Amino acid sequence: MRLLRALGGLVGAGAAAGAGLTAYAAWEARQYTLRRVEVPLLPPGAAPLRVLHLSDIHMTPRQRRKQEWLAGLATLRPDLVVNTGDNLAHAAAVPVVRDALGALLDLPGVYVFGSNDYFSPTLRNPLRYLLPDDGRRNTGSARLPWPDLRDAFAAAGWVDLTNRRELLKVGELSFAFAGVDDPHLGYDRLPAVAGPADRHADVRLGVAHAPYLRVLDQYAADGYDAILAGHTHGGQVCVPGVGALTTNCDLDAGRAKGLHRHPAGSRDGDPGSAWLHVSAGIGTSPYAQIRVACRPEATLLTLVPRPR
Repeated sequence: MRLLRALGGLVGAGAAAGAGLTAYAAWEARQYTLRRVEVPLLPPGAAPLRVLHLSDIHMTPRQRRKQEWLAGLATLRPDLVVNTGDNLAHAAAVPVVRDALGALLDLPGVYVFGSNDYFSPTLRNPLRYLLPDDGRRNTGSARLPWPDLRDAFAAAGWVDLTNRRELLKVGELSFAFAGVDDPHLGYDRLPAVAGPADRHADVRLGVAHAPYLRVLDQYAADGYDAILAGHTHGGQVCVPGVGALTTNCDLDAGRAKGLHRHPAGSRDGDPGSAWLHVSAGIGTSPYAQIRVACRPEATLLTLVPRPR
């Protein structure tokens, strides 16, 4: 009997710990955080310029706290907004995203889409993300109204970078962009944006939803100063002291979020090397609204002159 009572106590303690961890993970998924990062890539003497990087909003109509926090980012008054996709998680989310972005839509902006702009999220076994990629993608679920989102962005004057190169004036500086459709779905058309980045531009940025190496390699080789991406959720469920266990793409887990160099190990000034900023994103799938050691985020990137 004592052994049974002891085993019962262990089971109860384990269940309580599991429930506590789940409650914490659900709480952390709503602790929206603004990160601030400085990136030295402007021409000498240029005034600092602020870029707000948004990614993986995964909005549903009832997520009022997320909507209010996102709307509050307009008070930052960034010079440029870069949206790296996965804005939607519900068929009725387009007007909600538009309203939450609010005054940010009045600022210069560029965007690409991700898989959850095109297709509704589905319930999945989270352990699959720890296994080797089997190449299967969620393209069988209901389609989301991404054309309406595209139209809302276009009405605001935001620039569509879907498999395109574009030029944009931001303040006193000229920006050259290259962008691709979602690499996770294989929608990227790298030949369409291939070739040396515009050397006459003050800043050259590559943009993608998912940071697959084939895309990062091309952008860096083509001379883009920095690359912005999302998709990874920063690992979403991380081990404290260890970090992300997966990126859901072929990027190494050590660069699942934050500012790094690409290729890994390269340094600023190396030929064929670029800054890489991967956003841990603002949302999650509505079927897995948890985060551990990886708070939801947007990032204000302050671009400053390169060291002389």
